[in-house]
Amino acid sequence: MDILKHHKIHNYQTTKGVRYSAIPVSYQVFGQEMNAAPVVVINHALTGNSDLNSPDKGWWREIVGANQLIDTNHYCVIAFNVPGNGYDGFLIEQYKDFSAKDIAIIYQRVLNDLNVKSVFAILGGSIGGGIAWEMACLFPDFAKYVIPIASDWKASDWIIGQSTIQESILLHANKPMEDARKMAMLFYRTPASFKEKFNRLKTKEEESYAVVSWLDHHGEKLKNRFELKAYLLMNHLLSTIDAVPQGKTIQNTFAKITATIVQISIESDLFFVPIENYETKKILDDLKIPNQFFEIKSIHGHDAFLLEHQQITEFLAPIFKKTI
Repeated sequence: MDILKHHKIHNYQTTKGVRYSAIPVSYQVFGQEMNAAPVVVINHALTGNSDLNSPDKGWWREIVGANQLIDTNHYCVIAFNVPGNGYDGFLIEQYKDFSAKDIAIIYQRVLNDLNVKSVFAILGGSIGGGIAWEMACLFPDFAKYVIPIASDWKASDWIIGQSTIQESILLHANKPMEDARKMAMLFYRTPASFKEKFNRLKTKEEESYAVVSWLDHHGEKLKNRFELKAYLLMNHLLSTIDAVPQGKTIQNTFAKITATIVQISIESDLFFVPIENYETKKILDDLKIPNQFFEIKSIHGHDAFLLEHQQITEFLAPIFKKTI
């Protein structure tokens, strides 16, 4: 059931006006048969993929699975691969042809082709949450719940600046994948997280600090499982998150949303910083849009959405358990 499935979107014109004759889209389905159970869509993060819960590599196996928070005994869970993330072998040469809004539109077109008329929830962490916001604003009555985690409806100046530096490293460094990843890890964690983990510990050979070895390991690990073209695309998409269509206001866009918005922020996030989520909540409250707000307590920064499974489970259990 969770094998990689393939679909094609034909004659797609991107939001920049570039036409593609066909875009392959791969995805996995976990749990119950499509349209025989409540459907949950989960969007992966920057270097993620559709593998949610395989025993070794499933990036959210503590959240999605039999008797987990999102119980595959009850739900049909769909996880797409962002076209061009390389997981299915497909890469995009002209990565700037696409935006996060395009990915939301492509996902929706696949769901339409699969005869999915509505979904119980759309979730995503980081850029996956940004794509969830894009879907909520483009298709405001499609989901009952929209749950962006460690994310926001737009890329802030801070995110755009970080993505710009990442792109420069990817295009010009001698070891682009390794160096970009090492730099990014500093934004995904926090000084307190590093202190708890390393505390200036040196390697066994006493030749360098453990933190250096850890960063080198993450850089090498990503280089071995990810493609440069995929990194360029995903990094670019991150900087394009903006769920408010050009020429529209936040208020007019959000006012059409019928879903309950459930934001999960991280108190120590140095990437999608919590103040942006507080401001978004105020807008939702002012518009009287049903919404909930939770904050993960953790020293581990942005990556806490991949680490603090128990807190996420506690926040969302009332939503996912009440339909069972």
